[in-house]
Amino acid sequence: MMMDSSIEHHLSAGMTTVRKISIDMNKVIIFRSDLLPASETFIKEQALALARWQPVLVGYRIVKHGLELDPLDTRLIPGSISGRWQRLRLRSNRWLGTAHAPTVNALRAINADLVHVHFGTDAVDIWPSVCKLGLPMLVTLHGYDINIYREWWEAGHGSARRRHYPRQLLSLAREPRVHFIAVSEAIRMRAVELGIPPNKITVRYIGVDIDIFQPGPRPLNERPKRILFVGRLVEKKGLPHLVRAFARLRQHMPEAELTIIGDGPARNELETLSAMLNIPVDFRGTLTNSAVRDEINHARVLCLPSIRATNGDAEGFGMVILEAQASGVPVISSAFGGAQEGILDRVTGFSFDEADELALFRHLHCLLSDEKTLLLMSNNASAFVRRNFDLHLLTLDLETYYDKISESDSISRK
Repeated sequence: MMMDSSIEHHLSAGMTTVRKISIDMNKVIIFRSDLLPASETFIKEQALALARWQPVLVGYRIVKHGLELDPLDTRLIPGSISGRWQRLRLRSNRWLGTAHAPTVNALRAINADLVHVHFGTDAVDIWPSVCKLGLPMLVTLHGYDINIYREWWEAGHGSARRRHYPRQLLSLAREPRVHFIAVSEAIRMRAVELGIPPNKITVRYIGVDIDIFQPGPRPLNERPKRILFVGRLVEKKGLPHLVRAFARLRQHMPEAELTIIGDGPARNELETLSAMLNIPVDFRGTLTNSAVRDEINHARVLCLPSIRATNGDAEGFGMVILEAQASGVPVISSAFGGAQEGILDRVTGFSFDEADELALFRHLHCLLSDEKTLLLMSNNASAFVRRNFDLHLLTLDLETYYDKISESDSISRK
């Protein structure tokens, strides 16, 4: 493959392209500054699910120990890792809110019809360069980029440069060529509360690959009475509430188990709390996607006890909610958005109010002690996700939206 002089191609060793690309396909630039954290599988999977649009994944850096990007066409823009002066130039453009010439040249070389940016923070950074090219831009808002309180940003807690992020996002929303996607209705409502016009933002769920996430071979009632959590160990995940509810559960059900997959700054606190309560919690750390699927297929219930953090950050949806249910594992959750939109309360699992440890204990006890309810919810959960959150069907809808934006932009330029 030839390299454009203005852009670096990132190719894994032995990488091969398994996707057939038609020269007639429209191109969409999928932009994320850092490519790609292990927690952002949903970006990769959505890009791979595109059938009529050719995705080109673009960013400034490859994340160490991040996701394997094969077989996506992945490209790095010079400026972040290419040298001290280039880094200073990029930072200067970001501070000033002006177009970054290497970014403009790199994006132009792709000859795309649309730019799709994940997270509002990345969108405000790259917009001056996209605007310079005259391309329409679609921004998916996921969670922290819209939930964190405006006052927190403006106080400089997100960095000095991010003090102006809320104002920049609202300014971006006034651009005719910029459109927004919210990953849940809760995120859409939060965006409107901030000041993004309702007609500029639409809800489009990402979904999960139901060919990959399927009920495991072992029926739930034959599995250990295992509760599973998967996610970053941070404040908004609400894990102290799960640990304390589990301690109460163990008094009634000593054989109950709790497995926590993931890592983060709250791990030491959680291990200390578990030891203080004298309960066995299995902290597994970060696992590969296939290992997580295997753990889901060995659990009876998945719990996502999310809360709103002190800075306002909250779960945008919680993709693991869908992955578990597609696998026939009922979910208990208080996740912002996900608890109302991602499960059917008392049908595919249980919703409960944030930090309500008594309700969480009762729901856990119900699913681990009542096999009839457990198996009924298991069947309902799998059917619910297949009916409403099939990644490939939802991505077809996304491509129709791409068509609409691209065609509308073409007409407006005539």
